[in-house]
Amino acid sequence: GYIQACRGLMISAVCLGFFGAVFGLVGMKCTKVGGSDQTKAKIACLAGLIFILSGLCSMTSCSLYANRITSEFFDPSFVAQKYELGAALFIGWAGASLCIIGGSIFCFSIAENSNSPRRGYAYNGATSVISSRTKVHNSVPDKNPPKHFDKNAYV
Repeated sequence: GYIQACRGLMISAVCLGFFGAVFGLVGMKCTKVGGSDQTKAKIACLAGLIFILSGLCSMTSCSLYANRITSEFFDPSFVAQKYELGAALFIGWAGASLCIIGGSIFCFSIAENSNSPRRGYAYNGATSVISSRTKVHNSVPDKNPPKHFDKNAYV
């Protein structure tokens, strides 16, 4: 029975992770779907909550299975084949932790968006750079700088 419960929790974690990824893609600022920035922030927060739920389902499944393995391993009256904690459980715990951390980052990204408005920066254009070589060859001080650029103008 516990294997079926673990299997169901892992399948629900995978499904929740898929829907969290879809909502995360829609909620990002760089996509054109999803509406305004307020709506995108709410969708991103929803994606974060779904990722947290996915991580909790996966963490619960791995922990339930590991608890069963350790209780059978240390039980002296258990005579069937005993299993040990393997790499799959550790990878499951690490993946669940990453899902929970990523979901938390998604949820906290909405707080950053609502408190500080986005500021635009004006582009003033490139300024002309006169190299020392151009100054030496330019005998008249009020003369306009030449239109060609030296190789030092790009450094």
